[in-house]
Amino acid sequence: MSELKKYFHRFGYLQIPQENFTDVFDDDFESAIVNYQKKLGLIVTGKLDTSTVTQIISPRCGPRWGRSAHLTLKYAFSNSHMINYLSTWDVQDAFRRSFSRWASVIPFNFTETDDYSSADIKIGFHKGDHGDGEPFDGVLGVLAHAFSPENGRLHLDEAETWAVDFKSTKSKVAVDLESVATHEIGHILGLAHSSVKDAIMYPSLNPRTKKVDLKIDDVEGIQALYGSNRNFHYNSLMESDLSWGWVVTSSLNWWLTYLVFVWFVL
Repeated sequence: MSELKKYFHRFGYLQIPQENFTDVFDDDFESAIVNYQKKLGLIVTGKLDTSTVTQIISPRCGPRWGRSAHLTLKYAFSNSHMINYLSTWDVQDAFRRSFSRWASVIPFNFTETDDYSSADIKIGFHKGDHGDGEPFDGVLGVLAHAFSPENGRLHLDEAETWAVDFKSTKSKVAVDLESVATHEIGHILGLAHSSVKDAIMYPSLNPRTKKVDLKIDDVEGIQALYGSNRNFHYNSLMESDLSWGWVVTSSLNWWLTYLVFVWFVL
């Protein structure tokens, strides 16, 4: 229940409490569900019924940046919240590739800027309770989190062993930076988690695993928000994804099971 409360908070339906979110179905949570159902045109029950849970797990349920046909977002890295065992270039390059994947499928440009204060997207490595109401929990567990449009904050857990090359990083708990960056940028753009295991927006990633290629589920979700890049074409990998098709379950039992996975967090 606490994870669901975090979901509603990230999308503006629930305020941060004085203490951590609990697993109690309280009045504030019921009001958040009612407002969510009203906004999305669902039957208003104030309960986590099947249609509401189905909407929650949909990768197309998030807000979006702007309303223009073509948008440029600037991103910047915090000078005071970086890691010292990866070069600045390696970190920048991993994010550059991640942003380019999303830009290849939607009419967006992403440009890096040195002006952190004015950047649309602010990226940094943080540890434990870092003041945004979403404390990190140490090695593995929650790897990173990002806030929905148009907040733009993208935080990675400093406690993780971040890697850009598993050949040079031998740790058994090393986490691929580019994979997490690609996932979190999806959240920055407004996507929620996906139930498709191979999708970038699936909520878990094993250590020493590289997962950076957008899948059909990711592309359809982000294009539902922003439309298609006019130069976008399905590649052979995506075409093979289409041939298999996808099945998205909508049962509440599935959703409750889903919550016990290791979350990237929205």
